[in-house]
Amino acid sequence: MSATTPAAAPVPAKSKKLIVIGAVLVLLVLVGAGAAWFLASRSHAEEDDGSAPERKEAAKVVPTFLPMENMVVNLADPGGDRFAQIGITLEVSDAKTAEQIKQYLPSIRSGILLLTSQRTSEELLQREGKEKLASDILREVSRPLGYPVSSAKPRREVRDDDAEEPAARRKVEKNPVQRVLFSSFIIQ
Repeated sequence: MSATTPAAAPVPAKSKKLIVIGAVLVLLVLVGAGAAWFLASRSHAEEDDGSAPERKEAAKVVPTFLPMENMVVNLADPGGDRFAQIGITLEVSDAKTAEQIKQYLPSIRSGILLLTSQRTSEELLQREGKEKLASDILREVSRPLGYPVSSAKPRREVRDDDAEEPAARRKVEKNPVQRVLFSSFIIQ
């Protein structure tokens, strides 16, 4: 009987390849759908827990303010009869930076006194004069900590095809001294 029964017809090779490719595609679709479902359910769980807004709030850092003692300075007016009393508060990124600044405070105060004594009362009565003094004080405070402060001059625009990398594009650590604030400013 085995001689009379025809042999099973062989399946062509092309149809085997199509079956394998189809099975792989179905498997990929199932894996993709499962991953999408997992990610969607995970994001819904975070919204229900309220943990996502906490991360946004945790990223917001409250600055530290370091008040300095008021300083009285003779100004560079002719006759030398004008003086200024200046109260300065430094806005720094964290308490660690405030402690570092306290270590250099005598040097910083001396530098601020020298900077201010070079100004005239007319110069300091103008807003631009006060802003320039604040930027000079920022530079003076940042110097002992090792952070350079850029000048107020605008830099030229840098194109990607420039041959050398300018200093503006190099990675520089962010200065932890953020601003110089005047708590009092009296000129007499």
